[in-house]
Amino acid sequence: HSERGQLVDRDRHRLDAAVMDEGDDPTPNTPAAVLSAFLTQYYAEREFPDAVLLAERPDDDVVDWLEGEDVAVRVPGAGREAKLVELALKNARKRGGRTDPVGALGERLGIDRPERIEGFDVSHASGTAAVGSNVCFVDGSAATSDYRRKKLADRNDDYANMRELVRWRATRAIEGRDDRPDPDLLLIDGGEGQLGAARDALAEIGWDVPVVALAKAEEIVVTPDGPRRWPDDTSELHVLQRVRDEAHRFAVQYHQTVRDEVRTVLDDVPGVGPETRKRLLRRFGSVQNVRDASVEDLRDVDGIGKTTAERLRDRL
Repeated sequence: HSERGQLVDRDRHRLDAAVMDEGDDPTPNTPAAVLSAFLTQYYAEREFPDAVLLAERPDDDVVDWLEGEDVAVRVPGAGREAKLVELALKNARKRGGRTDPVGALGERLGIDRPERIEGFDVSHASGTAAVGSNVCFVDGSAATSDYRRKKLADRNDDYANMRELVRWRATRAIEGRDDRPDPDLLLIDGGEGQLGAARDALAEIGWDVPVVALAKAEEIVVTPDGPRRWPDDTSELHVLQRVRDEAHRFAVQYHQTVRDEVRTVLDDVPGVGPETRKRLLRRFGSVQNVRDASVEDLRDVDGIGKTTAERLRDRL
């Protein structure tokens, strides 16, 4: 709303426009069609102004309706009115600037407002009990019902682990096996190596979703165009930090659970202590591989005799 050539009110409204099937006419997602729908809804229960300044000309029937109510409809190309329209557009894109850090994040990255952000991290102990976390934030808040976690192949390779985790998520999305909406942005906990692994997985599966990484300690945002250092007090950086920290927390929590399960399963076998368990996992890589090993293979591990090997086969 403007008075004497100045914006005096900056209301913002969200309009969900339906998507029609191909071949339907008119297509509702054009700016003019969306603007027409908004004007119709907005002035249905409000007093009409003297004039409406627009960046796009709405549908003719909407123009006729407004002009029939003595409202001047103008799409200014220059001058004071054009500047008002430009300012209104900037306000709409910012969606409130500092009050909308998610919108600011989208602007900073040059993408649409990332309402749904999914964060990824991996955790393991020298290659054992490897797991991955997949957390979700909607409009800057944690959506815990959309959290997922996955056991990964036991290996001491963070890049391979991240590649496996993101490939798993992308495959489920492409095949329609994930009941969550596609995210607007993926955030990887790590640096250029982890981001590269994630991008490799996305390219392999063909899942087209923007992805960035946030490295710990230095808090550098790593994008496909290279690393960027953002000011520490920016709200958009804080959004990424919250997602990254939650992905890390969730991964560590799950890793501890899996690690405890591994310790219990092996340590319940008489003759298998902490050192023997480590040698078994180092030799076979995972508890499942220990289960699949023959007695002869188990006896190849230092400290495992025939009796202990047979116990392992029986217990596991």
